[in-house]
Amino acid sequence: MFAVRRVKWTRLGVQILLILSVIGVAWLLRQTQGKAIQEIYSWLVRPFRSEPASLVEKKLTNARILELEQRISELEKQNQQLKKLLGDFEKYKRSAIAAPIIGRSADDWWQQAILGRGSRDGIEKGFAVTGIGGLVGRVIEVTPHSSRVLLISDPNSRVGAIVTRSRSMGLIKGRGSQIAVMEFFEKVPNIRPGDTVSTSAVSQLFPAGLPIGRVQSVNLQKGPAPEATIIITAPIDSLEWALVHPFKSDLEPK
Repeated sequence: MFAVRRVKWTRLGVQILLILSVIGVAWLLRQTQGKAIQEIYSWLVRPFRSEPASLVEKKLTNARILELEQRISELEKQNQQLKKLLGDFEKYKRSAIAAPIIGRSADDWWQQAILGRGSRDGIEKGFAVTGIGGLVGRVIEVTPHSSRVLLISDPNSRVGAIVTRSRSMGLIKGRGSQIAVMEFFEKVPNIRPGDTVSTSAVSQLFPAGLPIGRVQSVNLQKGPAPEATIIITAPIDSLEWALVHPFKSDLEPK
C-alpha cells in the first residue's frame, strides 16, 4: 500500500512540475514577446539556410571584377613587353621577325627555348635571337612552324664579345643562370665593373653590336686567362617574345 501511494505522489509531483514549466515558458514568451524562441530557432537553423540572393550576387560580382582586373594587368604587362620589343625592332636596321616563346622545359630552362615561328616565316638555322635587353641566343633547329633556340645562358654556348669602353675582346660562356663568364684573349684586359659588353665584329655566330650584358666583377688572376662575371641584360628566365635576325653564320652549311 505504501508503495502505491509513493508512486501516486511521484506522478503527481511530475505533473505539477510540468504545469509549472508550461506556466514559466508562457510567462517568458509573454515578457519577451517570443524573441528568445526566435533567437534560439534562428541559431539552430542558420547552418542549413542558404545565403540571401543579394549576397550571392555580390560575391559573384566581386569575383568577376577581380578576374577582369587580373586580365587587364596581364594585358598591360604584355603590351609593355611588345612596346619594348617594337623599340628594339626599330633600332636594328636589319629586318627582324617577331616570334612568341611557346615552349620551355623545367629541365633545360636556361638552355633552350621554342619559338612559335619557323621556316614558313623565313627563319633559318643559325639566325640570331634577341629579346628585351639584348642577345638571347641563336636558332639551332627549324621546323615549318617552330624554331629551337640555344640560349646564351647554356653552358655549351659560346659568344664572341667585346667591352664597349676599352674594346677588349673575349669569349662569353653560359653558366645556366642570368650570370655568364667572359674569358679574355689578352693577359691584362682593360675592364672594370659596370662596363657594358656586346657581340664582337669578329664573331662568326652573331652580328656585331648586339648588347649582351654588364660586367659584375673582374678576376685578372684567373688562369689560364683573366675573366669577368657578366650579368646578362636580357631577362632570359622570363621572356615571352623575341626577335629573330636573319644573320647567316659562315659556320652553318650553305
